[in-house]
Amino acid sequence: MAAALSFPPELLLKAQGAGLGMKAAIFDVDGVLTDGRLFIGEHGELFKGFCTLDGHGLKLLAQGGIVPIVITGRDSPAVRRRVADLGLSHAVYGANDKLAAAAPLLAALGVDWPELAVMGDDWPDLPLLTRAGFACAPANAHAEAKAVAHHVTQAAGGDGAAREFCDLLLMAAGRYGALLHGHLQTLDSR
Repeated sequence: MAAALSFPPELLLKAQGAGLGMKAAIFDVDGVLTDGRLFIGEHGELFKGFCTLDGHGLKLLAQGGIVPIVITGRDSPAVRRRVADLGLSHAVYGANDKLAAAAPLLAALGVDWPELAVMGDDWPDLPLLTRAGFACAPANAHAEAKAVAHHVTQAAGGDGAAREFCDLLLMAAGRYGALLHGHLQTLDSR
């Protein structure tokens, strides 16, 4: 079965990076992995909605050899639970300065900025978006994030935007087809 998904060749080339390939991808949470709305209960508990398409995309990204990283300005049990459920090893919560939070993670992973993709939606993400080899913003991102992004997704944050980004990175890396074929065979080893 051939992949039904496709991206323009020039976008795939940009998503490959400077000939180095993307080794890691940073994701914001609010507005990227969620729609950006916060639901707060009467006792102060915080609720967030996550898209299963996005979650599977993050898992596929890891299977495809691109390390998914979450860096978020908020810290909440809901986000920690989602990151744990997805089996993500790299996350920073409550990061006031996302650039400072990213630096030690990237150093530990041996990833340079041209080998990094970033998806963010608002001003706190701008330092990462402007340094990354490939920057992406969801359709409902703030205008400034969209302005510096190499790609703005068709989907909105919390509604498949992160999955679109993951699929694009995997396709640019030449790994999408093998992962798709593997899912057609069995999911037992996943």
